[in-house]
Amino acid sequence: MITKPINKNLPGMAATLLALLMAGLTTAVTAATIQEITDAGEARADAAAADQKTVESIADQTDQLTADYSNVIKVVDGLKVYNGLLQRQIDNQEAEKSALAESIDNVALIERQIVPLMTRMIDSLDEFVALDTPFLMDERNARLERLRNMMERSDVTAAEKFRQILEAYSIEADYGRTIEAYKGSVDIDGLAREVDFLRIGRVSLSYQSVGGSHTGAWDQAARDWVQLPAKTYKAAIAQGLRIADKQVAPDLLLTPVPAAEEAGQ
Repeated sequence: MITKPINKNLPGMAATLLALLMAGLTTAVTAATIQEITDAGEARADAAAADQKTVESIADQTDQLTADYSNVIKVVDGLKVYNGLLQRQIDNQEAEKSALAESIDNVALIERQIVPLMTRMIDSLDEFVALDTPFLMDERNARLERLRNMMERSDVTAAEKFRQILEAYSIEADYGRTIEAYKGSVDIDGLAREVDFLRIGRVSLSYQSVGGSHTGAWDQAARDWVQLPAKTYKAAIAQGLRIADKQVAPDLLLTPVPAAEEAGQ
């Protein structure tokens, strides 16, 4: 039987081999751990970057919302001012409506009171014209007739009726401060003759026939026409007619006027 001697270095070699295996294993484990750590770091970095973008987006949205809110606040403040102005206008309109409603309620009462007044005014004007110097009687009586007919019309407002009555009074008042020449007819010696009338306010009303053969004046006291001396008044009345027709410049005139009455008579 042949026997081989046992190698005494075998255990040492095994130990060395084991150590080498352990070292290689450790190195592999270490490399794997570093890679994992690197990958994890990169993942965290990517996540942080994504989170940063999210934060920035939210910040941008917040800034936009803040700007929008500021704009809305400005709009709301402007609307408050505008609404306040509208409310004051509405309050004023309501006050005007109340005043108008009150005026409308009083219209019927006012009209019932003013119609009799206007009727009395027309009657007074009619009486005045009848007692006044008889110049332009056709025109003045026609005006009075129009006023009376107007009072019966329903399509004319009370305000317009009152305006026309006041206008008639104004026309009558103007007669007292104007000079006028106009044509008409006068009964002379039982015959109606065409004459030229000369009116100087309400102070004097005289006439002269065509050719100047007859000159006369209205006697307010006698309520009749009287003949005037041709020597005294013919030339004066003719001159007055030319002045009234604006043919010559105004000048002093000799005209017949009623004598002044003594006080107490």
